[in-house]
Amino acid sequence: MPDTDASGIQERFYASSDGLKLYARDYRPGEAVTAGRLPVVCLPGLTRNTRDFHPLALLLSGDMTEPRRVIALDSRGRGNSAWDENKANYNLTMEAGDVVAACAALGIERAIFIGTSRGGLILHLIAATRPDLLEAVILNDIGPVVEAEGLARIRDYLNGGRRPEDWNAAADILKENHGASFTALENDDWREMARAIYRDIGGGPVADFDPAIAEALKSVDLSQPLPDLWEQFESLSRFPLLLIRGENTSLLSKETADEMGRRHSRLIFHAVEGQGHAPLLHLSSIPAAIRAFLATCG
Repeated sequence: MPDTDASGIQERFYASSDGLKLYARDYRPGEAVTAGRLPVVCLPGLTRNTRDFHPLALLLSGDMTEPRRVIALDSRGRGNSAWDENKANYNLTMEAGDVVAACAALGIERAIFIGTSRGGLILHLIAATRPDLLEAVILNDIGPVVEAEGLARIRDYLNGGRRPEDWNAAADILKENHGASFTALENDDWREMARAIYRDIGGGPVADFDPAIAEALKSVDLSQPLPDLWEQFESLSRFPLLLIRGENTSLLSKETADEMGRRHSRLIFHAVEGQGHAPLLHLSSIPAAIRAFLATCG
């Protein structure tokens, strides 16, 4: 049986196809409240976890007019999901399979999916291989082309940053690394981000992912063009799509976003001022844009 806290949020564990113990956080208002509306499934970025979606999940599941069940997933090696002894399994194909396993375990036959960064890349693969699971898609600062400059920045701060001694230092380090791109954030936002990224161990912050995930980026040859997912993006063209892009992002170029709009007749574009990669979905105009998009979906 899943553990349920005082707010009704359920802590769920399930097994991947290769037997790894994976984690989901299930915000479930109840069938009577959701009135048959499809759930929302949230997929985090490369080294991120379910806590990134917590404020947004509370907003959507507690919406006064159209509440929805919201499920956020920890990918293998992140958050509360088990680390994989076979580090080669930290790849998009395996992680897409984990999402399919989560849907089967949690009784999700069809849903609206939100993918932040790597989570959005996973959704490209799911659109091509399991389109029956998708009703609509929200991509948060990601598309079929990943800019090498942006990936290099991610590689460098994941592998080269200093470790925080306490929670104030964690927020300060995040602000030092990302403050130029996230000019809209206040001090409380940086502290909240720190609590999402780091795990509290012994009263101090520790990065909440398998270090092998960051280490693998060192072997990527960024002097060569990165493989694109335009073929898989074509599979997304049959679904309503909301594309969120931070104005200061270095991972999703304006040229790629424009090309996505040309190739997808139903794409809705939402630009976010004062944020980089990847925008915090519970801030500024983003929740209203997501609510408006969800209102058009099943």
